[in-house]
Amino acid sequence: MLLSELMKVIEYTEVINRTGIDPKSLDVVSLCSDSRKVLSDSIFVCISGSISDGHEYAQNAYSRNCRIFVAEKAIALPDDAFVIITKNTRLALAKLSAAFFDYPAEKLTVIGITGTKGKTTTALLIYNILEANGISAGYIGSNGVTYGSNQFETVNTTPESYDLHEYMKNMVDAGVSTVIMEVSSQALKLGRVHGIKFDIAIFTNLSPDHIGEFEHADFEEYKSCKHLLFTDYGADFIVYNHDDEYAKDVVSGNRAERVSISGKGDANADYTAKDIAFFRSPGKIAVNFTCNSADGTFPVSLSFPGDFSVYNGLTALAVCRRLGLNTEDIVKTMKNIRIRGRFETYELPNGATVVIDYAHNGVSLKAALTALRNYAPTRLICLFGSVGGRTKMRRAELGLVASRDADFCILTSDNPDNESPTAIIGEIASYFTAGTAPYVAIPDRRKAIEYALKNSKQGDIILLAGKGHETYQLICGVREQFCEADIIIEYCMQL
Repeated sequence: MLLSELMKVIEYTEVINRTGIDPKSLDVVSLCSDSRKVLSDSIFVCISGSISDGHEYAQNAYSRNCRIFVAEKAIALPDDAFVIITKNTRLALAKLSAAFFDYPAEKLTVIGITGTKGKTTTALLIYNILEANGISAGYIGSNGVTYGSNQFETVNTTPESYDLHEYMKNMVDAGVSTVIMEVSSQALKLGRVHGIKFDIAIFTNLSPDHIGEFEHADFEEYKSCKHLLFTDYGADFIVYNHDDEYAKDVVSGNRAERVSISGKGDANADYTAKDIAFFRSPGKIAVNFTCNSADGTFPVSLSFPGDFSVYNGLTALAVCRRLGLNTEDIVKTMKNIRIRGRFETYELPNGATVVIDYAHNGVSLKAALTALRNYAPTRLICLFGSVGGRTKMRRAELGLVASRDADFCILTSDNPDNESPTAIIGEIASYFTAGTAPYVAIPDRRKAIEYALKNSKQGDIILLAGKGHETYQLICGVREQFCEADIIIEYCMQL
């Protein structure tokens, strides 16, 4: 695409062009904000991040033969560099990306889902229901990117804007009509989804999370970033959790049609649940309930535990009804959906059950343990750690919750990165006091899982919390291959 065409979509204050080359003669083959990935005909967009500043890597991009730059300030480069100065390079990247890929979001029905918990499960419920009922769908979120037979892992829940538009362009080319996207508070704060029109916006729930030096300054900022999805992105239809105390604030400020869901049977909500019952069988932990809506009353079964799964199911129902599916087909499809890393269940030969889940903060771990307690385990065992280099308030939350709500705990690593796993475990352990659950500390997560499996008994439920869908351990900046499901399967095969 010609540089002159791309320049039309952004506002810039200055162009530093000592080359004398006409932008109409410069063909751009890619956009990039990572200097290690630039090509000779790329535009390098200098992004100022929370940890590093892309302007400092412009010289590195130049050394890789990149000559076109978008920056927020003048940068020291040789005279053959073409530099476009703009006030906000993040927003510039989003606008440039949309134009570069010919505005793929406009050719899709775009569903955005935000909230503290439940985003991934709800999004993948919707994705699987649509696919099973003849609507070609794509998914973008914590579990990566999926459409057709294609599956890719992503670094962030919501990818950077260039990657996001490239995925959507590929989806359009593959015949996808609807994309379900998890929209994180960071993505909203940093403008990764800037300029995308969301047809449907979903709010699951809100509780303190992602608050720290490199994330949100406080809960109010976190909440206000979530709120942006419902004010700045043109949604025509909103589905929200009627029972959440922050729902009214988060989904306000728009003229969209709204549908509410209630897992507590509130008659003021549009979709409500009653007669909630918990069911456990070998290899399966489920919840059944009755849904009341304008469509009538009908039974629903989900292969996930807990009250929060009811909310996920009701939300998926409301969205899929909006997209034209009938209730009977939706309910029939939902019954057998399983999602990688979200209460992913395995039965051991000795009659114990292992559950892999992404619960990685106090609220989600509390919800997970409370949900599993409903299934009357002989012992409820919790294996968990906490990430390094991120907010340390999670360690207190995790330690307090697990020490009170589990019968036995195994403290281990969870993406320690450049921190000492032993030190992180020590912080968590400091919240275990007299009268709380006993624990062991095993820093090596593989060995910790093997310990849990070998020492399990019939009727136990073992929760492997924190990793979920992830297939790596982040250690000293390196992603090392690590898959909890593989460890469980290998263990069972050896018996």
